Amino acid sequence: MAKTSELTFAPEQDQPVRYIERTRSYYLGLGYDNSYVWAHYVDVPFSRLQKPLNQSVLGLITTAVQFDPSKGPQGQGAAYNAAAKFYQPYKSPINQKQDLRIAHVGIDRKNANMEEIECWFPLAAARRVVEMGRLRMVSPNFYGLPTNRSQRHTLEIDAPIILEMLRADNVDVAVLIPNCPICHQSQSLLARYLEEAGIATVVMGAAKDIVEYCGVPRLLFSDFPLGNAAARPNDQASQDLNFELALRLLESAPAPRTTVQSPLRWSNDPMWKMDYSNLESLSKQEIARLRDEAEKVRLTARELRVKSVGA
Repeated sequence: MAKTSELTFAPEQDQPVRYIERTRSYYLGLGYDNSYVWAHYVDVPFSRLQKPLNQSVLGLITTAVQFDPSKGPQGQGAAYNAAAKFYQPYKSPINQKQDLRIAHVGIDRKNANMEEIECWFPLAAARRVVEMGRLRMVSPNFYGLPTNRSQRHTLEIDAPIILEMLRADNVDVAVLIPNCPICHQSQSLLARYLEEAGIATVVMGAAKDIVEYCGVPRLLFSDFPLGNAAARPNDQASQDLNFELALRLLESAPAPRTTVQSPLRWSNDPMWKMDYSNLESLSKQEIARLRDEAEKVRLTARELRVKSVGA
């Protein structure tokens, strides 16, 4: 009998990062005792398209923040900048030059591109789709959702404000693009809220486990670093492919909890997935330094939150 040839499998790391597990281990490793309780639902609301996309108005919802140079470094290589956080939903005209940044949240700073806005804000791809006649129009504004650890605040305060903004702009469908782990939860909660109000949604995300654990109608999952869920850097083809996949999900998802994975790869070497919030390779001194930094960030964010929303 001929000897069976050895099977060749992909490396074990070549699978979606388990961000819930990774972040829990990270904060326990820093000395925090209480694990964060992530939002989790069994039932998922689901709204089908009310009209074809070429007759629909699409709204883009981001967790990125408009650049304010007075709030410190926020570009490529910037550290976690809690001073740049925002706690009130906002809208901004799409016909103005946009400079959105993601330094205020916990993205993958080692691997994600923090300069090319198309990596986390697919407005250019949406405009090209409109030019093709695939979509009637992008709404006159885009919308900013705060990255809020309080699920109650997101659902009871932020989501109704965003819904009111969308209705004022006659939005029919919404594409939601999160960045950090908590962003993915906040956008998932918002997607659920909008679906209950009759607006079909799709989340373009990079934290598959968080979005699916919460439970959303439609997820376009890209196995990319946190912060770059929309596209690869310097790659218009990836922008257009992922946005088209998001539109197809809006059209064809048969039921809630429909996930489609983009065929695009970030890198042929999956070891980049081991970098985010991984304490295993760090010394005790480095872990202590990260704990001090986490406390400073927490206190800064808390002070800003109190000033902004009073709690």
